[in-house]
Parts: sequence; structure tokens; C-alpha cells
Amino acid sequence: MNAEIIAVGSELLLGQIVNTNARFLSRQLADLGINVYYHTVVGDNPDRLKDAMEIAQERAELIIFTGGLGPTKDDLTKDTIAGQLGKQLVLDEEAMNSIELYFEKTNRVMTENNRKQALVIEGCAVLKNDNGMAPGMFLVAGENKYMLLPGPPSEMEPMFLKYGQNAIAGLSGNQAKIESRVLRFFGIGEAALESEIEDLIDQQSNPTIAPLAGDGEVTLRLTARDDANGTAQALIDQVEAAIMERVGEHFYGYNETSLMIVLSKLLKNENLTISAAESLTGGMFQQELSSISGASSLFHGGIVCYSNQAKIELVKVMPETIEKHGAVSSECAAELAANIASITHSDIGISFTGVAGPDSLEGHPAGTVFIGIHIKGMPVHVEKLSLSGSRSAIRKRSVKFGCQIIINRLSGTRK
Repeated sequence: MNAEIIAVGSELLLGQIVNTNARFLSRQLADLGINVYYHTVVGDNPDRLKDAMEIAQERAELIIFTGGLGPTKDDLTKDTIAGQLGKQLVLDEEAMNSIELYFEKTNRVMTENNRKQALVIEGCAVLKNDNGMAPGMFLVAGENKYMLLPGPPSEMEPMFLKYGQNAIAGLSGNQAKIESRVLRFFGIGEAALESEIEDLIDQQSNPTIAPLAGDGEVTLRLTARDDANGTAQALIDQVEAAIMERVGEHFYGYNETSLMIVLSKLLKNENLTISAAESLTGGMFQQELSSISGASSLFHGGIVCYSNQAKIELVKVMPETIEKHGAVSSECAAELAANIASITHSDIGISFTGVAGPDSLEGHPAGTVFIGIHIKGMPVHVEKLSLSGSRSAIRKRSVKFGCQIIINRLSGTRK
């Protein structure tokens, strides 16, 4: 079965919000063995929504709409679809009762337009909304199947998982599933990685290999169709092994992980603590680390020491170090890393100092970064980086490189 996802909402076209619903639904449909060949986004305009629907009817058996089920005048999805299918909107009493109960519990006055949310297309299977007011719908009309889901992800995702996927499971008449695995790489560019595995990409059929770059990283999504004999995972394993032979040194994890998550797990496993002294990154390393659940067991704290005075007074960098070598230097990075570990009684200290740009500093061009790593029992290590990109990109990539350096050095100590 082929499917098309149509997201409704002018705010999507204006770039005010990101269409995360399409990504979520595509992944869920793949697990059900349903191919998604098209994503469409259309504004709050009935004529354009009709056009999008007519096109989808010609090229997809299952059409899933998200958004446009609310109480306002620009919420027109179900009205438009009902009109196109020659059907009426009818009041769903269960949904109406749920809406009335919500307003009673919150001591708010329900306006007449809220009744609009309880209207559903006649003959549909109603999908309950346990996290909002507007119910979803599933119906079969002619050659096509239609599903209408609310726009807010907090309502749409649980509705689909609890009710929507049960409505469409088995519709494809094919029990085969599509399996995917994401490989994550850092320290190699997209073009360089692709050139290393170019022949594998050219030969792809099942599994397929899809490269994607973002935030200084490169991911490869391996996707295989299971032929009901359980071969998808084995096929992915074979392709992954071939990829790892060529670019495995840059691999750090699977699927939705991150370098910081990998680092935090490693520190927990090794029973190590860490602290940070940050200049150009302005606390980004600490913010990202502290956002991970359980970070309090490994993260002792840190200091944002943007000015030279802060480096000297708060992190105890010797004034002569900055006078002789500058704040953007290997020597300063080394002292920052060692001193922050000592001040906070941590096993590991990491420091970031450099030039985020766009202007040069102390004779160093933008993108010059020094990362200091102090690990108890080991000499202080400093790496100099020459990064390109915007000020924001340089700072983000510095944090990622910091994670990678610690991971590599800790991995080396265990060998």
C-alpha cells in the first residue's frame, strides 16, 4: 500500500512551525509495511486543499491529513474532505461530552464554535482524542482510505499510536515490514563519507543507504524491506559491516543518540566525574550535559569564563600565561582544564577557548579553537581545531569535538 501525508496549516508554509508530524507518521507507517512516497503541505485554503486531495487520490491508496480540526474558521480540513466525498458532518456525542467535561473541569465557558470540534464525517470510525478535544477519523470511500488527525503533535502522536495504527494495520495485505537503522558519524564531512562508500550507494536496492548531514554530523539511514522471512535485519547487518570497514573510525552511535549521550553513558560506566571551563562556547557544553537525565551523578559543575579577568580570577589561570601566550592558546586551554578539575574535585576537566567569529582575535582567524582535556592520572591533552561556518556552528561543533576527544581518550585507556 502507498500512502501520502498531507499537512494542513498556513503556519507550516510560513516557517513558523516545523512539520514534525510527517516525519513521525512516515516512521510509523514504515513499521506497518506501508510506503510513503509523498509529503504535501497546504495552507488553510479550501480550494488548494481540494487540489491537493485530488492529486493524492490518484497516486496514493491511503491519505493521512494532519491539522485543521480545531474550532476556528480557518480549521477547514474535515469540512473540505466531507464536501469532496459527498458526505455530511454529524455530531459525535462522545466527543461532545468530552469537550463539555473539559470546560467544566477548567471552569471555563465553552463557546459555540467549540461544538465544531465534535463534528465528524458520517460513516467514519472515530479516533478518540485522549489529550485534546478534536477527535480523529478513519474512513474508506471508493478506492481510497482517509485518516484525519489533529495538528498538535502532543495530540496526534498518542492518537495514532493508540487508535490510528490499529485502524490501518493489515490494510496493505502484506505482513512484510520495513526495518531501518541509523548510523551516526562525526569528524568526517558528508562528501568525504559518501566518496568512501560511493560504490555501496550505487549498488543499493535492498537495503537502501540514505546519507544526511546536519549540525556538523553525518548520518546514514539503512532501510530494508522484510520479505516475511525475517531477513531485513540480516541485510542491514551486512551493509553496516561493509560501511564500518571503510569509515568505522568516525562512527559513534545508532539511531537517536548523540555524542553527549554517548559520553555521559561512558562516564557513568567508568564511574568518572567531569567539569568544564568554557570561554567561546559560553556554557553550551554544561547546558547540553545537564539536560541529560542522571547527569548529577557525573557532572560536578563548571564556570563560564568569557573574559580574561574571569579566567584569571575564577579558574586561576596564571596572568603570565595570558600575557605571554594569549587567551586563545594551547597553554591557556591546558590550565583551564586542569584547574577546573581541581577546583570542582572532578576526575575530568574540559576547557574551550578560541575565536567563534566573525572577527579575528589575538591574531587568530575565526574558527580557531583550543580544547583542553585533563583526565586524572594522564597528562593534560590539548587539541587545536580550525573550524569553518557561522559563529553558532563553530560553537556547536566545538562542543561535539570536545565530547569526541574525551570518548576517544577514555576508549584508548581501556585498550
